[in-house]
Amino acid sequence: MEGMRGRVCAMRTGMLVAVACVISFLGAGCGKPEGTEAKSTNAVGSNPLNAPTDYLGAIGKAKQSSEKTIDAISINQAISLFHATEGRFPKDLNELVAEKYMPKVPEAPYGMKIVYDPNRGQVQIVPK
Repeated sequence: MEGMRGRVCAMRTGMLVAVACVISFLGAGCGKPEGTEAKSTNAVGSNPLNAPTDYLGAIGKAKQSSEKTIDAISINQAISLFHATEGRFPKDLNELVAEKYMPKVPEAPYGMKIVYDPNRGQVQIVPK
């Protein structure tokens, strides 16, 4: 039992030494000459306290962007199939549902709307 406690104590001491080394490297700076300003790549700021909020905001934007892309692609595929079969573009998106090319028109992501141009047969998802 004493031998195990000694090994645990030695491991803790080793970890403390490693942490102290890392802290001393961080405290030494990056060696940039004085007067040069580092530009942040973070759009919101570089405050570590904001990191969770920044991360969640980025996830929300990525989710909205992916939903927008997937919805636009699925609607455009249904329009292409309708055009190939019927020889014309649908009058509106509800015609795709009525003719069984889609089970339903997907809802636009929050803050967005679906815009359909029946002359060109193209769909865009744009901000409201």
